[in-house]
Amino acid sequence: MTSLLAPRSPFDPPPLLHTILTQPVKSLIRIADFAISCLRTPPTRGSPPIRIVCISDTHCLQPEHIPPGDLLIHAGDLTNAGTPAEIQTQIDWLNALDFQHKVIIAGNHDTYLDPRSRRTLEPADRNAQLNWRSLHYLQHSSVTLPFHSGNRDLRIYGAPQIPACGGNEFAFQYPRGRDAWSETIPDDTEILVTHTPPKNHLDLPAGLGCEFLLDEVRRTQPVVHVFGHVHAGRSDWMGWLRGGREVVRWGGEAEREVQAALGRPDGLVRGLLDPFSWVGLVKVAVYGVVDVGLGAGLGRWWW
Repeated sequence: MTSLLAPRSPFDPPPLLHTILTQPVKSLIRIADFAISCLRTPPTRGSPPIRIVCISDTHCLQPEHIPPGDLLIHAGDLTNAGTPAEIQTQIDWLNALDFQHKVIIAGNHDTYLDPRSRRTLEPADRNAQLNWRSLHYLQHSSVTLPFHSGNRDLRIYGAPQIPACGGNEFAFQYPRGRDAWSETIPDDTEILVTHTPPKNHLDLPAGLGCEFLLDEVRRTQPVVHVFGHVHAGRSDWMGWLRGGREVVRWGGEAEREVQAALGRPDGLVRGLLDPFSWVGLVKVAVYGVVDVGLGAGLGRWWW
């Protein structure tokens, strides 16, 4: 029998029945948004594609089967305790993988990489040296990488900061509700790598992403946005349907209506009796169908 109880942590995927009963209209909105995205026409490929393999939150694990590709991106939380030894072990593993380029950022569990959280480590672990080998480590920084496939360059920006979710041992935290993102991402960014998701994108049903990151991504509109952190966003029922990725069409009314509707209060009775939630559902469906009817192609990829 499916449990009705909420998970112990908002970062854990809740039971499907619990989500439906606590977010009845929001669940319908998510289904409508997903269904409409499946109707849109894929973009036409020009030059040979660059294959990007995206991983995150390995937490000291070293999966044996990593798909082949041109670019490997790790979106943070390489480790559990965040010691230099743990980080170096993960670096050595990633370095041995066969990719033309490898890009990584830190996550909140990678304690040593943030000078503030580093102070919580044992004294012997506070002044270690890391060897990044062939990896491009990005911390509020960019790199432009050339690729043989497609004969082109890609501009990648990475940033690790997240809304606070733990103690002082967690790295790169800022108070939830504080704007740590506006005007921080370069305008020419093609691939954005962050640890936290943007609000209401693969961070549901709890919506643990950052609303200010969402605004900044909407402003810069990278071609691909890679992130992790919220495990439930990948493994709840809708994350499973989406396969851990989402397509967003910027500038469309449907996208803004989805954001507004998902910001409504939760609760079975409150959700069912809230007229604005039902209006939001209708708007998402209508605007989405209109976009498809006008031949609107797919938007940008979120991973």
